[in-house]
Amino acid sequence: MSSGAAPARRTPGLSRSTVDRDAGTRDDPQALTEAWESARVLVVEDGSATVLEQDRPRLVLVPSAEAPDGDRLYLGTDDDGPLFAVAGPVPRRLGGRALGLREVGVLLDDHDAGLLVHAVGLTNWHAAHPRCARCGAPTEVVRGGAVRRCPEDGSEHFPRTDPAVIMLVHDGGDRCVLGRQASWPPGRFSTLAGFVEPGESAEQAVVREVDEEAGIAVTDLEYVTSQPWPFPSSLMLAFRARAVDPTAEPAARDGELAEVRWFSRDEVRAAGRWGTASGLQTPPSVSVAWHLITGWAEGED
Repeated sequence: MSSGAAPARRTPGLSRSTVDRDAGTRDDPQALTEAWESARVLVVEDGSATVLEQDRPRLVLVPSAEAPDGDRLYLGTDDDGPLFAVAGPVPRRLGGRALGLREVGVLLDDHDAGLLVHAVGLTNWHAAHPRCARCGAPTEVVRGGAVRRCPEDGSEHFPRTDPAVIMLVHDGGDRCVLGRQASWPPGRFSTLAGFVEPGESAEQAVVREVDEEAGIAVTDLEYVTSQPWPFPSSLMLAFRARAVDPTAEPAARDGELAEVRWFSRDEVRAAGRWGTASGLQTPPSVSVAWHLITGWAEGED
């Protein structure tokens, strides 16, 4: 590891936002109606929105009068006024094309990155939960899309977020554990990850998942960062953890991984990105796994 101060931690690409979510307007039906009249609208179709790629990538927002019919999902406000999302056919613009978060999330500025993550997460949830989980009746959108209410039994249903842990396991020195799923080509490796189970803390999930996936006992858990991952509705909680026995050899145990092994810091530093032709390939920079791996390789605190 190089000497001197460790580099500061970076913010994951999908954890950036400058938009005020503005709960006061969201909770006031009259204020929402008035906000719509002067709103700019982000139209989302299957997780994608129109992006202009001239100069720097930026989202195309349309006046509310040009927005397609659909549920009006309030995203908040910025210096230029209220912002909504609507699910529908994305607008066609010269120099623009429909792109999703995986393609363009890290290239957008903080404002647009946060706006698209919020819009995709909300539209995904509304599309998947049109009915009451209690009685099956169609629900209606209230509070600007922050809630669906059942008109039959009065129950309220809130957008779902599934917590998942993702962890960089290291030996306390210059090696880390990475795994490869069976569906990935040889050479593609990433950090271990898994969902938090009911009644389980994030830290307990880290210990359990590492044991289940790699047969390694870990200690010295350290929370690093978090990132929304609306594919369709996860929140990734990123940790680093040290192997109790640095001589232990990891082994794929639960069937989720085809291969799991130690990699040296030099191997990680020399790795290419997914899509390269040979050698170790690490995840794309849109993922929090990339932040964990590169942060460890570069000696971030």
